[in-house]
Amino acid sequence: MAEISEVRAMEVEVEVEEDTSLVKQVDLTVPKTDDPTLPCVTFRMWVLGLSSCVILSFVNQFFWYRTQPLTVSAISAQIAVVPLGHLMARLLPKRVFLQGTRWQFSMNPGPFNVKEHVLITIFANSGAGTVYATHILTAVKLLYKRKLTFFPAFLVMITTQVLGFGWAGIFRKYLVEPGEMWWPYILVQVSLFRALHDKDKRPKGGSTRMQFFLIVLASSFAYYVFPGYLFAMLTSFSWVCWLAPKSVLVQQLGSGMQGLGLGSFALDWSTISSYLGSPLASPWFATANVAVGFFLIMYVMTPIMYWLDVYKAKTFPIFSSRLFAWNGEKYDILSIIDSKFHLDRNAYAKSGPLHLSTFFAMTYGLGFATLSATVVHVFLFNGSELWSQTRKAFGGNKKIDIHTRLMKKYKTVPTWWFVGILVVNIAVILFACEYYNESLQLPWWGVLLACGLALFFTLPIGIISATTNQQPGLNIITEYIIGYMYPERPVANMCFKVYGYISMAQALTFLMDFKLGHYMKIPPRAMFMAQVVGTVLAVLVYQVTAWWLMEDIANLCDTDLLPADSPWTCPMDRVFFDASVIWGLVGPRRIFGDLGEYGNVNWFFLGGAIAPLLVWLAHKAFPDKKWIAYIHMPVLLGSTSMMPPATAVNFIAWLIMGFLFGFIFFRYRQEWWKRYNYVLSGGLDAGTAFMTILIFLTLGTKGIGLDWWGNNLDGCPLAACPTAKGVVKDGCPVV
Repeated sequence: MAEISEVRAMEVEVEVEEDTSLVKQVDLTVPKTDDPTLPCVTFRMWVLGLSSCVILSFVNQFFWYRTQPLTVSAISAQIAVVPLGHLMARLLPKRVFLQGTRWQFSMNPGPFNVKEHVLITIFANSGAGTVYATHILTAVKLLYKRKLTFFPAFLVMITTQVLGFGWAGIFRKYLVEPGEMWWPYILVQVSLFRALHDKDKRPKGGSTRMQFFLIVLASSFAYYVFPGYLFAMLTSFSWVCWLAPKSVLVQQLGSGMQGLGLGSFALDWSTISSYLGSPLASPWFATANVAVGFFLIMYVMTPIMYWLDVYKAKTFPIFSSRLFAWNGEKYDILSIIDSKFHLDRNAYAKSGPLHLSTFFAMTYGLGFATLSATVVHVFLFNGSELWSQTRKAFGGNKKIDIHTRLMKKYKTVPTWWFVGILVVNIAVILFACEYYNESLQLPWWGVLLACGLALFFTLPIGIISATTNQQPGLNIITEYIIGYMYPERPVANMCFKVYGYISMAQALTFLMDFKLGHYMKIPPRAMFMAQVVGTVLAVLVYQVTAWWLMEDIANLCDTDLLPADSPWTCPMDRVFFDASVIWGLVGPRRIFGDLGEYGNVNWFFLGGAIAPLLVWLAHKAFPDKKWIAYIHMPVLLGSTSMMPPATAVNFIAWLIMGFLFGFIFFRYRQEWWKRYNYVLSGGLDAGTAFMTILIFLTLGTKGIGLDWWGNNLDGCPLAACPTAKGVVKDGCPVV
């Protein structure tokens, strides 16, 4: 007890003398105290942490293949484990095992505490973060219909995740320890931890956060039987189509899933949160930029491009991610692949060039614009701030942030641990790509080039993410580079993208977790252990779940063979597959280069660079117009980056909810918002997920369904019809 009192006295002394953070938001949000006596690596932590990781990994992979994929965030587990932790603290025996040795432990070392809770959430984060390389597994086995065995697929998936861990370890000194690198998003989780562990008195006429969570979970669970089974049309209610059931134009305008979605809406949480995440977690500033971007792109650019017949737009559906032949028929991709899984040039010449719907081509252009706009926007609006913060982080300011100072009492993780993992991991990648070259196609130099890109970009993009909460994407750049350097090999393109881009994105996720542990004063070696174990376990569960679904669900992802109302259409994997055809199999030169017809789309790079410059000039010219500074061109231009696979109804429903909770409730019911907003989001996630799995296990696996008009998704079959003269499609009127 004397030692504990001494530590706490020293802690108070530190607070009095240097009780400051370098960023105001952090100073107001993150507690500046630490109790190093709190146990964190406990039996309860292992049980709840591993369970959270397994359950979230299974649920998120399960939802991955559905038409309306639902990502269950770690916030659900963060909230749900609190009563379980307290229950275990009450019921588990307090006996101390191996007493008197360095290995002594107790299954119940005392009250459930916040440090255990943080480590459980780190495990949950591992399960909540998708394993992007699963796309490769799905594309090869289900869409290209080629053989890919379990072990090489596992090597690609695990090395992608662990590669990011290596980059994070190398750069944590610059992106975690400096107070200037404050990772704004983390403050949301820190606030939630404080709310859950502060004494929560029941307000008069209200409920505690935990009571509210359980009510929402039960309600969401019970309600989802309607959109999930009994009345599927609630996922996209496109009533405008009913006004003219034989009009292609009306259905193009009204369809929420295959058209512009005018008047469509959804009463289904999975539709609302499936692609853009929970609208309850989006600040109104960002939601407003997404709304403006969606309106301009969906209701200005798309109609103009379509009805002016740009790139023969009327030959194809107004909204589609499919790849087409010149006559509007679906392109037979498998017919242009040779026995070595390369492009068959003779077959491609015979079939003719690949065509995209004009909307799909424009989404790539908007991706180009978003990338250049992000760079220019950050330079203009955050350049001086970034330079100042970076200079301080690299030694320009010797002042140590209080949180870094408090963490000094814990043993750090030696850098050579991360470097060792990185070296071994790269060696395994090289082995996999050489030994399984027929399956993976990527040569050794492609592996090293991808690693070089990730290594180069992790630090600058990490600085941007840690200070502005913006993360420029590298996926199109990686696809472009390998597409020109090593064309006609689709799997090589996919592998290069996951090693060059996803490993960097994964590194930023790990760094964010490091910062969460930093703010909550978790011993670094305990964090290291939780992240390593959670990452390996999550990859294994993701792959086993994917493998099981591939074997158990007939024609999974094959929309030509699936029933029209099947929920297993794999929209995200379809877009990934189409990207591998465009950038890998056919190659960017034949699509966007001198041999392709979409070369003008490259001008979007220039347009994206100019757009934030115009906003910056307007802001300087009219400094009294405060609203100009809130125009964020990277967010605005990138607002529809998930379209397709996301559809108009996803955005419309998301924006309605975002306006309701991000603007109305936040402004006029702020006390309610602060108390219940994130709890509501977590309860909706969890209830919807549990009912969906229950429906699948009890009814879906037995093929028991309801065939009636209420389960006719969208109800706008003519929205996908072409309108060019002479183009004929089954079920469509002849123009």
